[in-house]
Amino acid sequence: MTLLGGFGLDLAGRGRRSTSDDLPRAVQRLVAHLCLCTRPTRTATAGHLWPDVPEDHAHGSLRSALWRLNRAAPGLVEVSGSALHLAADVRVDVRDLSAWMRRAMASATGPEDVALPDTALLGDLLPGWYDDWVLLERERLRQLRLEALEAVAARLTSLGRPCEALQAAHAAVRAEPLRESAHRMVVRIHLAEGNVAEAVRAYESFRTMVEDELGVSPTEQMTRLVQHVPRIRRTLATRRAVRPSSRGEVRSGDLINGRVPSGPARGH
Repeated sequence: MTLLGGFGLDLAGRGRRSTSDDLPRAVQRLVAHLCLCTRPTRTATAGHLWPDVPEDHAHGSLRSALWRLNRAAPGLVEVSGSALHLAADVRVDVRDLSAWMRRAMASATGPEDVALPDTALLGDLLPGWYDDWVLLERERLRQLRLEALEAVAARLTSLGRPCEALQAAHAAVRAEPLRESAHRMVVRIHLAEGNVAEAVRAYESFRTMVEDELGVSPTEQMTRLVQHVPRIRRTLATRRAVRPSSRGEVRSGDLINGRVPSGPARGH
């Protein structure tokens, strides 16, 4: 089962091949829900998939979807009492992603377990689907994957594997171009290699982007990484001279923490 980058079903290992085109949308939603949940009950599944109809109608829709699924992909879903679950031999890409993220963020992980994820695991969860349960899971996976990519980048840097570390950091940047922590990781990796010019270029690129897109400056955490470079030090001094008062200036750190400085008091 593939859910990252789009719904897909491959039953080749069972002696036949089936694709998403073979399944009605209601059946796809049922399969996707079972992929993302752990042994949900019939009642919970019916309620999630058909929330806007009476309970008996929802259960009828569930029975119909199960019947259609069993015709298209026999044995894919098993029923145990009131619980539904995928067959034990079904592989799901979202579960592969979750396993990678656990390894990536585990403190006891050995060097051999620190690796980039397969590119197939970098897609969005079910793009184009707007069910509430999909939207919540999509955002949860997106945030966890970003944190895992940054964690892997840091670990790879400490292990002396900068090329792989940059790949992980840039994957996080591509997933969320305005995420400062991912850009900070890129700068740190360049500095760890002694590539000061690359670090400055990465910093300046991010600074220009957030100023253009959000009207904010990088946080002090970001600026401190490169403020020892004479060119950056001169630029910062010039900017402070042009804007001697920071009252009313919004920095990205203020937005992150939910603080927006008020303007000068009136009447004084």
